[in-house]
Amino acid sequence: MTEAPAGTSEDGPQVDVLIVEDESQVAQLYATWLEDDYRVHVADGGEAALTAWDDEIDVLLLDRRMPNVSGDDVLAALRDRGAECPVAVVTAIDPDLDVVEMGFDEYLVKPIDRDTLVGTVERLLARTKYQDGLQEYFANVSKRSVLEKHVTDAELQRSDAYVRLERRIEEIEGDLEATLYRFEDRDFRSVFREFEQPNSE
Repeated sequence: MTEAPAGTSEDGPQVDVLIVEDESQVAQLYATWLEDDYRVHVADGGEAALTAWDDEIDVLLLDRRMPNVSGDDVLAALRDRGAECPVAVVTAIDPDLDVVEMGFDEYLVKPIDRDTLVGTVERLLARTKYQDGLQEYFANVSKRSVLEKHVTDAELQRSDAYVRLERRIEEIEGDLEATLYRFEDRDFRSVFREFEQPNSE
């Protein structure tokens, strides 16, 4: 796996994107489109992807038609390992009914342009952020509910921890609302499909 020049995300921590593509020119083109905003890695085939897979990968861009180990096999193997990062299949193969059981989040048919690829990565990251935000939101709301049931109002108002909890809930609500504003219908479907899966917490 080779690493393209890394860019720095405006949000702070860098995001890792793994491109799995056996055509080197195509892979490098995708890397060029993304490297200003993300830390981009390239695997030149299915075997390389499985060998180099790292749980720190935030988004996977995966070709289907590759020699030896196909994209379908890579995806199945990674899901079996417990990989939960969002996956966009980027392929020349038109989708058929066989995709129903595949664990991807987006399906792009080549050729694609820069705006499509960049927009897809941004959308996948937004979904992940929303899912994480929802989980933190419900956890904090549950804590608040327990406290309000068992602790007096006077004690709560004197508690710095409770004030911080209230403030954090408000912050998350604002973040979730901002993310929702950018969502499309398919983003909603994807987010709630993830929460329905057995391995979701």
